[in-house]
Formats: sequence, C-alpha cells, structure tokens
Amino acid sequence: MATLLHLDSSALPQGSASREVTAAFRKAWEEQHPDGTVVHRDLAADPLPHLDAAAITAEFTDPADRTEEQRAGSARRHALADELERADAVLIGAPMYNFTIPSTLKAWLDHVLITGRTMGVENLPNAGTPVTVVASRGGSYAPGTPREDFEFVTTYLEKVLGAGLGMEVDFIVPELTLARAVPAMAGLIDKADASRARADADAAAKGKALAARLTA
Repeated sequence: MATLLHLDSSALPQGSASREVTAAFRKAWEEQHPDGTVVHRDLAADPLPHLDAAAITAEFTDPADRTEEQRAGSARRHALADELERADAVLIGAPMYNFTIPSTLKAWLDHVLITGRTMGVENLPNAGTPVTVVASRGGSYAPGTPREDFEFVTTYLEKVLGAGLGMEVDFIVPELTLARAVPAMAGLIDKADASRARADADAAAKGKALAARLTA
C-alpha cells in the first residue's frame, strides 16, 4: 500500500484555491487507492515552530552533550524527516503570499532539510519521490507577463525539492484566483475560471495516475 503525505499551508480554512485543488488530487488518489494511507498536515491550523538556535546547533553537538532544548528540536526535525521518507508521494498546497511561499511551509522545509540526512549526501533518501505542488496565485506570473520575475514559488520549490532533496517535482498552477474579488480584475474572470478548471482536472488526473503508478 502506498502512502501520500499531504501538506496544506493556506491560511484560509475556507475558500482557498490551493486547498480545494489539493482536495481534488487527494480525492482521486483515494478513489484509485482506497487501501492506501494519507497523512495530512495542516501547517496553518497546526503550525510548526520556526527553526531556532537549539534545533540548528543540535545537529553539530554530540548527542550526549545536547541540552534539553537541543534534544527536543532535533527530535522534532528527525520525526518530520521520518514522515517524509515514509511517503511514497507528497502533495503540497503552496499559495503565493507576497511573491513566495507561506512562512508555515518554509518552517516545515527548514525542519526537514537536514544536511547529512535528507540533503548533502550521496544517496538522497527522498530521491525520485514524486511531489505535486499546487502553486495557486491571485494574479498571473506566467512567462511573458509583467510580473514574471516576481515568481518565487515554483522557482524556489523546484530548487529545494528537486535539486536539494532529489524529488520528482510537478506543479499545478491555478492563476488569477482573485479575479472575482478584485474589481480591477473583473475582465480576467473568464481566464481565471479556465485556469481553475484546468487545475481541478489536472489534479484529479494526476492523483489517479500517480496512485495507479505506485500501486501497479
């Protein structure tokens, strides 16, 4: 049986495009693989603490000499790394906040990016693990648009998850999600609806296909 690690990071519990699209992916995954396991982390509802000095220095301190705070910080990081390594596939909701990922998702990454374990080693433990990222955004940052060079979600996650952890990274990008809420974007509603429809269909297709691939 395959395990899907599902992370949501939108601060909005309702009306979040990234949450709705990840839900479509997960629904298709579960329908294709009802006997599988889904581990869900809501990083907004249950945020991780930011990486602190104790958690950082613990990795460079002999375990016998660690303080209580260092032991707790190291244990948290390695438990999260264990969870990531047990996953056969990963699904991440990553809405764009101020041109990049939410700080809650950055905190998770800071914990699981452990030099000498998950990265910076010859045999990366997460190498080849498929990760699907739903990178929603209120406007458009596609190639050729005026704000193309303001896009630090897919560009960052491609490097961190792909080059850093060796994962197989795939993006679903629903754009113009604020078109119905911002009067100045009213002329973009049709394009927003089309982008969302593609994202929902893409999520369902990829969730089903990935579950079938991993359980074949």
